[in-house]
Amino acid sequence: MTELWETVFKDKQMMWGSEPSRSALFARDYFARTGAKEILVPGLGYGRNARPFLEHGMSVTGIEISATAIGLARTQMGLDIPIHHGSVADMPYDARLYDGVFSYGLLYLLAPPARAKLLEDCRRQLRKGGAMIFTVISKQAPMFGRGQKLGDDWYEVHPGVQMFFYDDASIRRELGPHGELELSEIDEPAPGGGTFPFINVVCRTA
Repeated sequence: MTELWETVFKDKQMMWGSEPSRSALFARDYFARTGAKEILVPGLGYGRNARPFLEHGMSVTGIEISATAIGLARTQMGLDIPIHHGSVADMPYDARLYDGVFSYGLLYLLAPPARAKLLEDCRRQLRKGGAMIFTVISKQAPMFGRGQKLGDDWYEVHPGVQMFFYDDASIRRELGPHGELELSEIDEPAPGGGTFPFINVVCRTA
């Protein structure tokens, strides 16, 4: 996985542009309404989704597996924030508790045991009353069902790229045990034009 993402970022550089995703803006507004100040971002990438939180006065700590992406975050996005270099599989990287967790386009790239571990690890680093927001790809996406089938709703859509496609039932099954859920559909721009259907999942603890 490390080699794959190093290749992606070296070849494609900032393939999604410098503007934040629509989901990051959604998460910023949600965290602002709830008074969140400290945000953990597993799967930071090159940092485009950190900027909305920083510009709103929140602090951000990132986790990123690609050294190339971290370099882009520093040199191209100008981010001077803590970024743990490593896989989310090795969380936690610090003993802090956070008001919010935002993870875009990561959960669905993991195998079932890794998805379960990420959810558990994020939940453990969340303050009481905090919220986790995961942006996951929907079964309505055009690539659903393509490539080698690895399991229910789980496919290798490109060599080395495995994706689990979510619907209401699978979201509630995987994330429901971690808190009260709010689901909303969102279309995210795709490189080269068009959009892909995603679901923003807010998981709020009691």
